[in-house]
Amino acid sequence: MVKSFLLTIKYLFVYFFFCTLEFSKCDAPENWQLGFQDPATPIMEGIVNLHHDLMFFLCTILIFVTWMLVRTLWHFEWNKNPVSSSLTHSTLIEIIWTTTPAVILLVIAIPSFSLLYAMDEVISPAITIKTLGRQWYWSYEYSDYVNETDEVISFDSYMLPEDELGLGQLRLLEVDNRVVIPVNTHVRIIVSATDVLHSWAVPSLGVKCDAIPGRLNQISVFVKREGIYYGQCSELCGINHGFMPIVVEVVSLPNYIAWIYNKLGS
Repeated sequence: MVKSFLLTIKYLFVYFFFCTLEFSKCDAPENWQLGFQDPATPIMEGIVNLHHDLMFFLCTILIFVTWMLVRTLWHFEWNKNPVSSSLTHSTLIEIIWTTTPAVILLVIAIPSFSLLYAMDEVISPAITIKTLGRQWYWSYEYSDYVNETDEVISFDSYMLPEDELGLGQLRLLEVDNRVVIPVNTHVRIIVSATDVLHSWAVPSLGVKCDAIPGRLNQISVFVKREGIYYGQCSELCGINHGFMPIVVEVVSLPNYIAWIYNKLGS
């Protein structure tokens, strides 16, 4: 029985360990995916690392508590111990099971507080993008750039229907107009809504910001590698809530400048 129990614990630990791994680089959901999407920002890297650290404590506590329960059932079964123990309390044990969780929580709190501070910090941005959630699409505005007629870059982003998807494009995740930002650049995204609550979320970037009518929320993004990153509205907002995808395309600075000139010209 003890051997089978230890084998079960071993398999359980291996399962939890592999649940924290990333089997391949992915910036969108994949079939049978167990881990996180591949992080593209320092914030998301911190979130993944904190998760891995917490999993160590969780697995250790799970194994210890399970071992204690099985040991108690095995050694203190009624047939083996017809006379109950007279021990009612122990000061030493009470001190141990009070201080140990406190120390564990303190060790966990230090890196988590540091990460929370970094998530709320907004560094002076090079680019500001305004994002508005609507039923059921997103609107974007690059107010830093103005053409000769004092018009800014603004566009709506709708989900592509299935009959318009190209080869290799993702169902329910592709849009007609992507958000384009340059790599290795501090970008501020101001998020709000015009009707009901929405939430602008892109897992690979480690961002999830509520879009609230009449209120401006902001997030800071610094993407470290080029690519296409997928997200969705993460706040139930009506019948078509599942049809509000977000696509962020991160390009090199020269390509971003060319995209800006093209948008201003059109």
